[in-house]
Amino acid sequence: MGKLTSGRWFAAALAASAVLAAGCTAQVDVEDLPGLYRNKETGGEITLDSDGTFTATHLSTGEHADPDDFHGKWDFVDNGTLSDGFVYLDIDERGIGEVSGVHLYARGGGKIAFSTPDGSWSLVLTKRTET
Repeated sequence: MGKLTSGRWFAAALAASAVLAAGCTAQVDVEDLPGLYRNKETGGEITLDSDGTFTATHLSTGEHADPDDFHGKWDFVDNGTLSDGFVYLDIDERGIGEVSGVHLYARGGGKIAFSTPDGSWSLVLTKRTET
């Protein structure tokens, strides 16, 4: 009788962890990405257009980067989970030695962010819902 009870407990625990894991790996819906995103503190904005182009104004892409205006093409790179997927920005008109592409991470809930790999800096932009 004890083996049957522990077997049921194990199955229930396994099922619960599968449900929790599925909730943590929600994928980004690329159709929801286009729109205007803004950071209230800096005033920086980026518009991801549905045709795969973007424009950014007064936006810093790194901890020590000055705000800049740039434009180009964007594409969502799906690595299977929300935390691993990112928007790749291919910046137009960059010269030799300049950064020509950066990652913009989808955070869910209408938020995207530039951030350093170690997480010490992040610039979060929120999607504007009003028209």
